[in-house]
Amino acid sequence: MHDPDWHDPARGVDQIMDRAVELPQHYIETDTALVQRSLRSLKYGDMFAVFDDYGDIGGGKSGPEGLYFNDTRFLSKYELQLEGQRPLLLSSVVQDDNAALSVDLANADVHVDGVITLPRDTIALERTKFLWQAVCYERIGFCNYADSHRRFRIDIVFNADFRDLFEVRGSQREKRGIVKALVTKTGAEFHYVGLDGVTRTTELRFTPTPVKLEANRAMFEFDLAPNQRGSLFVSVLCQDRNQPKCIAFQMAFRDRRRDIRAKTSEIATVASSNDVFNEICRRSTSDLYMLITRTPYGLYPYAGIPWYSTPFGRDGIITAMLLLWLDPSVAKGVLSFLAATQAKTVDAAADAEPGKILHETRNGEMARLGEVPFRLYYGTVDATPLFVMLAGMYFERTGDQATLTAIWPNVKAALDWIDIFGDMDGDGFVEYARRTGSGLANQGWKDSHDSIFHADGALAEGPIAMCEVQGYVFSAKVYAAGLASQFGDLELAKKLLAEAHSLQRRFEAAFWCEDLGVYALALDGRKKPCRVRTSNAGHALFTGIASPRRAARVAQTLLSADSFSGWGVRTVARGEARYNPISYHNGSIWPHDNAIIALGFARYGLAQEANRLFTAMFEAARHQELRRLPELFCGFIRRPHRGPTAYPVACAPQAWAAATPFAFLAACLNMELRDETNAVRFNDPVMPDFLDYVEIRRLSLRQSRFDLRFQRHGEDVTLNLLSRRGDAKVMLLK
Repeated sequence: MHDPDWHDPARGVDQIMDRAVELPQHYIETDTALVQRSLRSLKYGDMFAVFDDYGDIGGGKSGPEGLYFNDTRFLSKYELQLEGQRPLLLSSVVQDDNAALSVDLANADVHVDGVITLPRDTIALERTKFLWQAVCYERIGFCNYADSHRRFRIDIVFNADFRDLFEVRGSQREKRGIVKALVTKTGAEFHYVGLDGVTRTTELRFTPTPVKLEANRAMFEFDLAPNQRGSLFVSVLCQDRNQPKCIAFQMAFRDRRRDIRAKTSEIATVASSNDVFNEICRRSTSDLYMLITRTPYGLYPYAGIPWYSTPFGRDGIITAMLLLWLDPSVAKGVLSFLAATQAKTVDAAADAEPGKILHETRNGEMARLGEVPFRLYYGTVDATPLFVMLAGMYFERTGDQATLTAIWPNVKAALDWIDIFGDMDGDGFVEYARRTGSGLANQGWKDSHDSIFHADGALAEGPIAMCEVQGYVFSAKVYAAGLASQFGDLELAKKLLAEAHSLQRRFEAAFWCEDLGVYALALDGRKKPCRVRTSNAGHALFTGIASPRRAARVAQTLLSADSFSGWGVRTVARGEARYNPISYHNGSIWPHDNAIIALGFARYGLAQEANRLFTAMFEAARHQELRRLPELFCGFIRRPHRGPTAYPVACAPQAWAAATPFAFLAACLNMELRDETNAVRFNDPVMPDFLDYVEIRRLSLRQSRFDLRFQRHGEDVTLNLLSRRGDAKVMLLK
């Protein structure tokens, strides 16, 4: 997905024999897997938090736990103690709407001189934590269930290291700024004067006032009568070129919930006969709208927690595509944001060229200083054609003339980049090659350092033309031709269509591997195809560049035992030279990748094949904590009585993974919404066996709103229009 070399813990054996391994620059170094501990994540805006299941921070030896703001860890330790001990954990859950973390605890036995003075389970504690406008709020409620008064002490131990997110991930720095801690009348503060000249501040406020306050510890004493309750409130304010405003806990919690409802008030919703599928959809919706952030340009889905809580071009575009039928406002925000950040000049350090679309942006100290190149980084080959694709798809879905008029110059600039900078050798294919050694070596969505290779395992040398990128360019030019016609530029429309069809012919000739039944992964710098069976070929179906006959062959290959694990299509087929089911991109399974493949199957009338992927991913989600699909999981073959194997440092939640249940549903229902015809069409839909019926409510087109019910009768599907407001047509085609 992103920042490849930060992942991929499985390096080749030949690299570790008799010598130290030279790790990639941004490899994620961690002594423990993210799945080794139960972590709880919250996010609001540019702040996110990763807690352990107690609601604490810093209890493990290492890892991503912390309170982060603008890519900096503002709180590196935060631990609740009762009488100097960690309480007993009873339950820990992120609430259904992701508004807050709720943790139930009880005291452990307290001994004094060998005598139990406070038996366990006497004091019950309930923690509620949430984020709102650069402040982390917590209420610690407690109740005395003894039959007499009980006195007890609560300590909160805390610290702030102000480490850049890249440091947390393992990057080493020769110099850092200075952290100063001080005690104030209202609480405690940590100040960090960074090497970038920015002063970052963490402030902790406590109610009631501690009986004793030190630079890293606050102590409170309580005396409760039987069944008496009490509360302790903590607010953690993060200041970094902003002015955080702390308000009362209840008011902040009310505003947080209102914000969630406001984001989701106009979206379509899904309910079905299957309670587990309903849970998956609810969790996906909650995760998406926690990750979706309000920017000056509209809504933008930040990529994932913990490593990617920031705008990524590719991820934002694909997430918006997968959600387009359910909530087109996300696509509008993504298009506006990426148009505003489109590159205008050549900047080798940022891999930027005029017209190129952003790969990612970072706001931490290391990015501001140029220690990592990601402040505004453009090292992606596919975000630019995907941007044009999304613009066309959005206009087809909404007819939003105002937005398309505003970004039309950006669309044309992106098309110019494709032809001028993207096709660096003039052969008609779009290639990539990084401009500096600090950028990403591979710049497609599979951007691990070893993800592009030949059949013998040799890494491909660039410039590299990826299979799926040619499909994106084909689709971009087809959509752009339609947009040009809308703007009255018929000559440009004619030119773009001719270029698209020429690319399609050359693509078939250069990439098809008849003996493999699949399109080659890529062409290397010598135009030699990487003859490897990979999931990338499925993206060719998604874009429509594949011929119908070869699309059926690709589907057959991708659903063969080597490619399809039983949980989904592997990124690389079993038996290929670099196949490794525990790798990041060379044999793992990505939900969003499978959703794109399913949409490609549906495009070519391969409904049952799409249905098979939908069923596999549903069954994988059943085994996930919180019914949450992660960024990826391992590609081991499916085994009885157990779920898929977790990938050690996968992000969860992850935006494009959270969007996949809705994309799978759209693929199987073969849904088509077109503003031009003012019609919603379902073309010969199918439904998986785990669904007897599905209801979609508040589906919108122009000013119309629909409530629909799909009923499965064996292999047949019927449609019932439950309600309609407006004049748009609804059609079921067989």
